[in-house]
Amino acid sequence: MATTPHFRITALPADAFEALFELDDTALAARGARRLVAVHPRNFPCRVSLVDAAVGEEVLLVTHPYHDSTSPYRASGAVFVRRHARQARPGIDEVPPRFRSKLLSVRAYGANGDLLDADVVAGDVLEPCISAMLGRGEVDFLHLHHARHGCYLCRVDRVAAT
Repeated sequence: MATTPHFRITALPADAFEALFELDDTALAARGARRLVAVHPRNFPCRVSLVDAAVGEEVLLVTHPYHDSTSPYRASGAVFVRRHARQARPGIDEVPPRFRSKLLSVRAYGANGDLLDADVVAGDVLEPCISAMLGRGEVDFLHLHHARHGCYLCRVDRVAAT
């Protein structure tokens, strides 16, 4: 009988963005980034903390190479990062509450970085999709994206239960 694989969601690391907050707006623009202030409680999802920025909170909108691979599927995209965000560290098999109300794209990749499969699911039924994809031996890891806008959200890896 096959066992259900365990997983861990990994947010982007805070240290990849901290120095950017010290740049002025001209220097940010030269890097293709922008400083913004959140004006709506659900439109500025931080990829480090995996929570939405509060209204009035400073965020950066930057291009990040979330799939830095030699594969043709190499990808980067715009991500929001909150000032002083701490990297979220969800537990094994834990889905952040913010994901539950979202429509998510789940993308499965092989060890060589090639896209092997994809699906779109409601966040409140995410776990069965993760389990099915990570249950396939050729799948090395997953990426979650917001399905409507296509924005990268986080990485999902198969892990051993503790």
